[in-house]
Amino acid sequence: MEYVLVIHRAEEGGYWAEVPALPGCFAQGETLEELLEDARGAIEAHLEALREDGQAAPEETMIATVRVA
Repeated sequence: MEYVLVIHRAEEGGYWAEVPALPGCFAQGETLEELLEDARGAIEAHLEALREDGQAAPEETMIATVRVA
């Protein structure tokens, strides 16, 4: 299953990301490659915790990004 990441630059350097379909699921990394690796692990761990609690994995929903000036 694929999930959308919202990636942010961290003030102290590097990046952090959130997974909107999985509230409370976050990842971080000094580089984008590290961030994506951490995100895969965070998503897997989050889904495992949901399974252990007897909950189904949420489906990804449509997300639109809009830049407002």
